[in-house]
Amino acid sequence: MRRSRRFLLVLLGCLSISAYFIHHTIKGKHGFEARARLIDRSSHLEREIAALDAVRARLQREVALLRSEPPHPDMVEEIAIGVLGMARPQDLIVVTQGTVKTAVRPSAR
Repeated sequence: MRRSRRFLLVLLGCLSISAYFIHHTIKGKHGFEARARLIDRSSHLEREIAALDAVRARLQREVALLRSEPPHPDMVEEIAIGVLGMARPQDLIVVTQGTVKTAVRPSAR
């Protein structure tokens, strides 16, 4: 009787310790669920980095066009139309909802 009681206590202790480690392996700070969250976050950040790299490349191209001596005429025209709201006399101006002005050239130069 005494041996079987001791055996049951040892078995219960081993099962408790095993359950503790299994729980922390799955749900713990460094467990499987935390790993899955980190992988999801990593993939999200990789997509964000790719988008930011594309923006960076576009900005570098625009800066390179502006740095040339004299600046590239198409870039100057794009800035004049988009930022300053300017247009050439032969351009047709289309106002959409009173906010954005778009210059449309009806024919080639």
